[in-house]
Amino acid sequence: MSESCEEQRTNFRLSVCKREPVVKLLQAVTGLEPLSWSEDHRLSVCTSSNVSVLEQVCDIHGSSPELTLYRTCVPAPLKTCYLRIGPPKEVQLCRAKFARSSDPAVSQKFMLDRVFNPEGKGLPPLQGYKYACWSPVGCDANGRCLLAALTLDNRLTVNANVDRLQWKQLADLTEMYGERLAQSNYTATENATYSQLEDFPEFQRRHSMQTPVWMEWSSICTTQEIMENNTCRDVGTVLLAVLFENGDVAIWQFQLPINNHTSIISCNTIVSGVESPSVLAWWEYEHSNRKMSGLIVGSSLGPVKIIPVNLKAVKGYFTLRQPVILWQEADRLPVNSIKCIALYHPYQKCSCSLVVAARGCYVFWCLLLISKAGLNVHNSHVTGLHSLPIISLTVDRQNGTIYSCSVDGKVQQLIPIFTNLALKFEHQLINMSEMFGSVKAHGIAVSPFGAYLACITSEGMKNGIHPVNKNFQVNFVSLKTFEEAAAQLLESSSQNLFRQMDLTDIVRWKILKDKVIPQFLIDVLDKKVDGGPLYFWRFRLFLLRIWFQSFKKLTYEAMQKQPYHESKVSRKEDTAVEASIFEEEKDQDEDRHDDEHGSGKTLEDSAESESSPTDESFLEIQKKIEAVEAHLTKEHMKHVLGEVYLHTGITEYTSIPTRGVCAYLMANRDDDDRTAQVLIGHVEKKMNKQMFPEYCTLCKEVLPFTDCKKAVCPNGHLWRRCSLTYQACQTLEYRRCLLHDSIARHSVPEDLDWIMRLLKAPCILCDSPVF
Repeated sequence: MSESCEEQRTNFRLSVCKREPVVKLLQAVTGLEPLSWSEDHRLSVCTSSNVSVLEQVCDIHGSSPELTLYRTCVPAPLKTCYLRIGPPKEVQLCRAKFARSSDPAVSQKFMLDRVFNPEGKGLPPLQGYKYACWSPVGCDANGRCLLAALTLDNRLTVNANVDRLQWKQLADLTEMYGERLAQSNYTATENATYSQLEDFPEFQRRHSMQTPVWMEWSSICTTQEIMENNTCRDVGTVLLAVLFENGDVAIWQFQLPINNHTSIISCNTIVSGVESPSVLAWWEYEHSNRKMSGLIVGSSLGPVKIIPVNLKAVKGYFTLRQPVILWQEADRLPVNSIKCIALYHPYQKCSCSLVVAARGCYVFWCLLLISKAGLNVHNSHVTGLHSLPIISLTVDRQNGTIYSCSVDGKVQQLIPIFTNLALKFEHQLINMSEMFGSVKAHGIAVSPFGAYLACITSEGMKNGIHPVNKNFQVNFVSLKTFEEAAAQLLESSSQNLFRQMDLTDIVRWKILKDKVIPQFLIDVLDKKVDGGPLYFWRFRLFLLRIWFQSFKKLTYEAMQKQPYHESKVSRKEDTAVEASIFEEEKDQDEDRHDDEHGSGKTLEDSAESESSPTDESFLEIQKKIEAVEAHLTKEHMKHVLGEVYLHTGITEYTSIPTRGVCAYLMANRDDDDRTAQVLIGHVEKKMNKQMFPEYCTLCKEVLPFTDCKKAVCPNGHLWRRCSLTYQACQTLEYRRCLLHDSIARHSVPEDLDWIMRLLKAPCILCDSPVF
């Protein structure tokens, strides 16, 4: 093995640790892949009555070392979903005919097929969710992820979290696709012929062509929209691929942000030609600044292939000319899960694509690499990992690490290592039973930056006997040490604390436990903040806040340990007894007082020596926090003034209190901040002695700009200021940062485009979204 491979191996040392809390689920888990982790740190769990959503939040205002999880749910639809296959009266007649058919091959298949009979009548109720997947971050109106959910009765919906507690259904894609098929007479092409619904094969065909099996979101891509003045503007879009039972794939194209069904741009159907399809995934490959896209479709019979997807009017994307066969043999090993990872080949010095899939007890892998000779395909299987079939597969897209899980609670970590010829894997075992006892696993998911592994478990066998009742719960395991998480945060390319919340939680856990920030982290940050991006200032603010919370926890624990003195009410019959007890206690206190004087230390002195360092530390940390917050505020003020200068004309009015921001920045600027002086001079020259003050909506008095967080008029009316534009929020409703760090006003139709861009920015202190 080469030296680079040896270095790569040492970078993936596995260190796992159990994390609290353990989240108990109220209903049974359903679906093949019941667990999914979004890019904005929300965990979805498919259950028999809803999709339970656990949102991870790195609590900067609390001192508990446990994971902070906010729990919501996407409720299941109230009505049972019946696929639209024809006119309602004709469908009812056909259903009655097939149920009473004298041919057992027709009647039995009709009565037992849950696609034909979702209610079941004599069969157990078909409740719950089959699969749920998250869109990329930035797809909804708040810039967060959307959830596509597929119920067991084949209803596919797109849902959004409109506020912190409520979920709203944006579109019912099953109903919309049924309407499209009805308009085309349930045919794939215009000239195709179709049979009557009374024929049972036609009845089956119409169901299979709209029965969803799997769906996946693509990454966000850019299209061009032609405006009224014949100019083009870039519009963000996202694709949702839906795989159906007959092998067709529907590609839904949405315009961002997705508000409701009107955001759907188009829907195209692709015939994959795959028999008995089971799963699909997007294949996105970038080579020499050229992006290629396709769909990887797996079959329950064994084959895996990539089918081309023609992305019209999408900037920078190219499509395959013909399908690419990744595995051809129909060996009856079903494909349960497919993942695609973008990697860099250290020997070929170019990017490559690694496709992994769970096939029975094995992990199938395929390495795709574009060279001068064309598209090179290397494939094989990793064997000897599990003794039982793999039920779940997840990947860490930051370093390409793969995790596979079997039902016995054994998780294998696969580390891809490049060789001169192709690829090999180093694997390490994570045994859940060693941390959680005898358990049965149902699914796993890894956090966006690989800090945590979530696993759904239930009670395993005890003394060779299965449990009578199953209690499902979600367990969390940390996969990174503090040093690894801190190093990844310091060398991050995204430079966004919110996007890396799983890593920051590891750092938070360490600081709360040790009650100190490691010196190496302070030294590295001191070097990086000097002339570096504001990301490192926000990282420093985060560390100081957590350190402050650890001191608060220490003070609270000290208060709890102080003895509690209870006052007594004296009675006449207890006077003699209490007098003797008082004399004994007085003698003991005098003896203790003499001992302490002999040692040169009194109780008051010891108490002061214990409390004073904590008080000094409190004040010192508070001053540091205020200094970093003031620096971030002033830097954002300069950014706002720069936007004002670039997008306004001479003496042009803007709703932003430009004059007040300039005065506040000049009063609180640093002596060596030459940038602020030059910028303020240019802005004031452009304003040409115009003041443009803000007025209180209640009394019409001028609102002075004396504080960047609030505005108080001469009559005492108090308004909060927007942290993104520094305007006074003179409405009853305003937006708030996810971590309750700052507030921002809602956009109004009168806002210019550059003001709306300012309002879409994250929190200036913690990078969290504001909604």
